[in-house]
Amino acid sequence: MLTSAVELIRAVLPGMKERRFGRILNVTSITVKQPVENLMLSNALRAAVTGMARTLASEVAPFGVTVNNLLPGYTRTERLSELADATAARTGGAASDFYERLEREIPARRLGDPRELAALAAFLASERAGYVTGQSIAVDGGWIRGLF
Repeated sequence: MLTSAVELIRAVLPGMKERRFGRILNVTSITVKQPVENLMLSNALRAAVTGMARTLASEVAPFGVTVNNLLPGYTRTERLSELADATAARTGGAASDFYERLEREIPARRLGDPRELAALAAFLASERAGYVTGQSIAVDGGWIRGLF
């Protein structure tokens, strides 16, 4: 996870700096602000990507390059469906029980739609987001309870 982000950034950054324009977006997770139990390695690596991005944002801002992190929360994706099915098989419950439990934890009382994350990504990739850099922005329906 960290290595692929670093390698991709190394490949594209020289051209961005030369053009004096660029947008780097890392998709990490809500776990960088509020770790989820039993995901120790994932939590640690995603936090490493976030720290690297924050440091890089300051270094490349003078070149017109922004670096931001998108932190998706529980979003209706194939991966979440796989987790729901695996949990149902393990517990003997229904996949719907898994979704209902998650939705009770989310103040918006629903899962995210991938288009909501995509809308934020589109904005951050645009010219209009030139003053937004070094940020880690959650798209989580209010799941993260912290102030920052």
